[in-house]
Amino acid sequence: MRACCCASDVMDVTEPAEYATDGSGKRLVLWGTYDLTKPRTRILRESLRRQAGGLVEIHADLWQSTRDKSAATGTCALIRIGLRHLIAYPRLVWRYLRAPRHAAVVVGYMGHLDVLVLWPFARLRGVPIVWDMFLSLYDTVVLDRALVRPRSLAARLLWALERLALSAADLAVIDTETHARRIEALFRLPSGRLAAVPVGVEPGVFPPLSARVRDPNATLRILFYGQFIPLHGIDTILAAARLAENRPLQWQLIGTGQEAPRIQAELAARPISRLVWQEWVPYEQLIDRMRDADICLGIFGTSEKAASVIPNKVFQALSAGCPIITRDSPAMRELVAPGTPGIALIPPADPQALLEAIDKMTESGAVATATASPRYRRVQAAIQPDQIAAAWDAVIARVDARH
Repeated sequence: MRACCCASDVMDVTEPAEYATDGSGKRLVLWGTYDLTKPRTRILRESLRRQAGGLVEIHADLWQSTRDKSAATGTCALIRIGLRHLIAYPRLVWRYLRAPRHAAVVVGYMGHLDVLVLWPFARLRGVPIVWDMFLSLYDTVVLDRALVRPRSLAARLLWALERLALSAADLAVIDTETHARRIEALFRLPSGRLAAVPVGVEPGVFPPLSARVRDPNATLRILFYGQFIPLHGIDTILAAARLAENRPLQWQLIGTGQEAPRIQAELAARPISRLVWQEWVPYEQLIDRMRDADICLGIFGTSEKAASVIPNKVFQALSAGCPIITRDSPAMRELVAPGTPGIALIPPADPQALLEAIDKMTESGAVATATASPRYRRVQAAIQPDQIAAAWDAVIARVDARH
């Protein structure tokens, strides 16, 4: 992990020719320490690049070697992160003040400190700030993962920091309408203070897979990948695998994280013969694991956050055309109507319901055919880059009209 930001880390504000304004739109600036290891941020950048007015990027890459940002709570980690920001911000601000005229400045994830630093300088230039909050650190670290006690000083300071950042931004953006309303309530904001843009998908990494006919006598292969955190509900998958240990089901888990040591100890004490766990697969190779799987799994956690979000893995499975099972929630119903072929929504933390959904997909032939249905295809179309870019267009138009 690097402790500082060199000059080459910060992109020059010269507008690239391929993104130069064509006169029919308004220029935007994408500013800060936004995390390009996250698909959400890469999709945001590509969406803004589609704007007719052109995009200027002013960026310091501070997150390349830190996968799980919310787990960076140790003193040393926080000091390193703080030093990186202190070194990066003067150059970022200087370049922002030299940037060409623009209609709005967008701050990407993770931008809590970015928004606060940028605030006076954006006001000086008379430019509104759009912050892609994406998720709340307080909600994630304190309420969902329980890494910090809710009544502790650290939790109170984190809440206050996020509340101040939300006040500094002219408009904050999150991934679903359900999540937006939850964050407004959590930080005592008026309704409509946050906008929602779906996470979307990178179709170049997760292209549609070729349809295949499954041998009904073959072992059914079930895939989960992601961080081992409470929101994902790994225990539900393990419980289902135990219930079905004598059935021809092969479970593959890919990932690690907060709950990995506990799960490792549990599996060491009580192995599951038909379960394989691999800690890491490169992002670009996940599509190969999907190709080998019959069913992909989403999340099964019971928290309010789990009911409010749609994780990357769901969008990626849909883009690839994989049958998927995930927890039912208000957030999922924003995207998918119950009963859509190839997409099973089940109660959270219910291993028996998971097995029943697997059986229903297998018996109905959904594993082989349902993802070709018109209803599934409509869901796929709704998450493509053009649709996500249009959602960001609406956000920019909203803040521009308000400003």
